[in-house]
Amino acid sequence: MTEYQETLLTHLARNPVWPEGVLPDQVIETHISTVLLVGNHAYKIKKPLNLGFLDFSTLEKRHRYCLEEIRLNSRLAPDVYLDVVSITGTPEQPTPFGEGEVIEYAVRMRRFDQAGLLSAHPELISPELVDQLADRLVAFHASVDVVAADQPFGCPDVVLAPMYENFAQIRSLSDSPPLHAQLAQLEGWTQQTAKKLHARLLVRQAGGFIRECHGDLHLGNIALEKDALLIFDGIEFNPALRWIDVISEVAFLLMDVDEQGMPNYSQRLLNRYLELSGDYEALPLLRFYQVYRAMVRAKVCAIRLHQQDLESDEKRLLTKSFQGYLDLAARYSKAGLTGVMITHGYSGSGKSTLTAMGLEQLPAIRLRSDVERRRLAGLAVSGSSNANLADGLYRPEMTANTYQRLADVARLIVESGWIAIIDATFLRHEQRNPFRLLADTLGVPFVILDLDVPLDELERRVEHRQAVGNDPSEATLEVLQHQLTAADPLTPIELKSVVQAVSPEFPLDKIMVVLDKESRPV
Repeated sequence: MTEYQETLLTHLARNPVWPEGVLPDQVIETHISTVLLVGNHAYKIKKPLNLGFLDFSTLEKRHRYCLEEIRLNSRLAPDVYLDVVSITGTPEQPTPFGEGEVIEYAVRMRRFDQAGLLSAHPELISPELVDQLADRLVAFHASVDVVAADQPFGCPDVVLAPMYENFAQIRSLSDSPPLHAQLAQLEGWTQQTAKKLHARLLVRQAGGFIRECHGDLHLGNIALEKDALLIFDGIEFNPALRWIDVISEVAFLLMDVDEQGMPNYSQRLLNRYLELSGDYEALPLLRFYQVYRAMVRAKVCAIRLHQQDLESDEKRLLTKSFQGYLDLAARYSKAGLTGVMITHGYSGSGKSTLTAMGLEQLPAIRLRSDVERRRLAGLAVSGSSNANLADGLYRPEMTANTYQRLADVARLIVESGWIAIIDATFLRHEQRNPFRLLADTLGVPFVILDLDVPLDELERRVEHRQAVGNDPSEATLEVLQHQLTAADPLTPIELKSVVQAVSPEFPLDKIMVVLDKESRPV
């Protein structure tokens, strides 16, 4: 920060020059801006920096990016981002909203309670909030602009440039040999993975998945306000950092939830996002982007550590966070457990409830036949199509297509480094066998999660689900009766892969025995 702006900020903070008629009661410093909290408003002033990935070095540029900040953040927080304020006068006697020559600009925002900030209060994160966040993100990504065909955003070189820039900038800020060794390992992994993903990056670009996203979606930019989610502080300063693949945006948030020590919620968020969006083809890119996003946060910590206004406690916390993000990136770069797990049970046996528990205990991606059946039919993933046994969603051709879709995506899930959980009845041997063969081909464990529920309870659950009408499954008592008569018993070979689910609890210990014994990295 220049002496000129330091003088300006000092007088803005210490004199009652604001229209609210009071002094700022708090000043928040980030590595690129200063935020003054005054009454019911917050005024954000950009620091005159040129960091390569952003350039606020001139007043004209700061003004332009203030306007962009309003435009972009109004998409997710229209009642928070209000306008751009001109500050006139001199650094010693500044006048916000004044007349005459402008000496600085500020973004004016409606102030909200910092007690709702998820990064500071992760205890606010709940299953319901995670679901709400996934729903909001899917809707946002569906609504924003897709990159124009003549723009370079999303091409491999543009995707990789900020990744390599992160390594270079962090390296320039430290001469620690252990740090340089860790950076070299992560940069080497990034280079190798980028080569493997080159064609897929081009497919994503051509497929319309490069969109004008938020760009900085971590828990520090999300707050809970009166039971509603507030998403703010999207990237305005660098188009390449917001015109990104939607899965890169998702990866940022997942990474930050993991960093908070909540992998169960990270898994829940990922699975709900994928189920609603259907974008399973993004999975091969996810860990690649998670490593990148962890390095982004590490870089932010490194830059802040080298600014002069740090107190000892903040420096200690930043140092810890910096190393934590590096370690998290290293974890993402290593292969984990994989496998193929299918359910086996009639409609109403509790397959979806049980597998939902498993998602928060395993590095797994779930596919639901009820959801994919509807997706193939061009329907929303929930609601009713008034399907019956003879036609609609349950006709034989649709069932065959659904199971083929499940097998195709299951292969992608395993090859991307996750356990594939396929939630379907799997009552016919011809439906189960391709998944056993898939596991054999990929060299990963195969598990049949068997659910045995009394008939009267099955009937009660199916009738209740129909009456409520909020489940993707449209199985009726007629469908259930057909299942009972058409089911094939498990074969002796299949029985060797069975894990019984005999209680409401997910049988994690039994499943882990199989996974630990047989799993090999893909």
